[in-house]
Amino acid sequence: MNAPVVRLTSLAHGGGCGCKLAPSVLRELMAGQPAVSPYANLLVGTETGDDAAVYRLDDGNCIIATTDFFMPMVDDPFDFGRVAATNAISDVYAMGGTPIMALAILGMPVDKIPADMVRRILDGGRAICAEAGIPVAGGHSIDCPEPVYGLAVIGTCREENIRRNSAARPGDALILTKALGVGVYSSAVKKNLIDGDMYAEMVGSMTTLNKIGASLAKDADVHAITDVTGFGLLGHALEMAQGSGATITIEEGKLPFLKEAAALVRQGCVTGASHRNWSSYGEHVVLPDGCDDWRRHLLTDPQTSGGLLVACKAERAEEIAARIVAEGYPFARVIGHVSAGDAKVVIV
Repeated sequence: MNAPVVRLTSLAHGGGCGCKLAPSVLRELMAGQPAVSPYANLLVGTETGDDAAVYRLDDGNCIIATTDFFMPMVDDPFDFGRVAATNAISDVYAMGGTPIMALAILGMPVDKIPADMVRRILDGGRAICAEAGIPVAGGHSIDCPEPVYGLAVIGTCREENIRRNSAARPGDALILTKALGVGVYSSAVKKNLIDGDMYAEMVGSMTTLNKIGASLAKDADVHAITDVTGFGLLGHALEMAQGSGATITIEEGKLPFLKEAAALVRQGCVTGASHRNWSSYGEHVVLPDGCDDWRRHLLTDPQTSGGLLVACKAERAEEIAARIVAEGYPFARVIGHVSAGDAKVVIV
């Protein structure tokens, strides 16, 4: 962890996917949007809050478009660039696609940050794009009061391989591919409660590309995929439940967490986004009797560049989870199931 000239996190009022507008605010802003798109070839739009837009071109070929950007949750500029790029590209993988190029989105307080630090942010983003096999083909920059970086990403897929967040089926099993707790760790960064090993664990998780999504989408027994980011596990599971018209049950004891997440949240390392998330959707979540606040905060914790939540045929769930582990996602495991019923999330 290199010591930067300026602490990037000190220049931002929020960081990572914790910068996202609360789900309730987003719903209010999006109210009045047409329920059905007049564009027949727009296969995925804003209807269910999915991860990216998908447009059909010809002969079953589709283009995927997404954008994601935020303020820093780490102080190392190269790591900030890597995390932001990984997070942005993830939306393409979550839809079942393969990225083909990216455009950089950059806003910097140029009077507060040395040019070399900005270059390092861009270098980090390019490094992750190179790992994904895509160029940063351009972009746009502005002078901005707080540091902001991200990407617009374009990808492709076959129409039959699109994986929406709204296609989970009763009887499906649920798999989560990464450990939870990134928001807790990012809060610890601001409080100077994180050591080198914890930092490496956090950044390692956030810079692991969700490439497995493109592969999973080619399996007919994988029915729905979404990535778990700013709304926390509960929020993105609820989007899947509401889009699919089903109940999602999550077994708390099966959830993977970063090593020190529980200890840190008990020390007060909780983001403002975690509170906003619960206020926005808590009425649609059933928690166990006597659930402590710290346990709930782990479930609403905003994940920057989090893992994929995958709904698949139950009979193959363990096999698919093992395959995901073998592909480089050691925390992947079956965490719950989908059943017929009201659109809600139940924690047991």
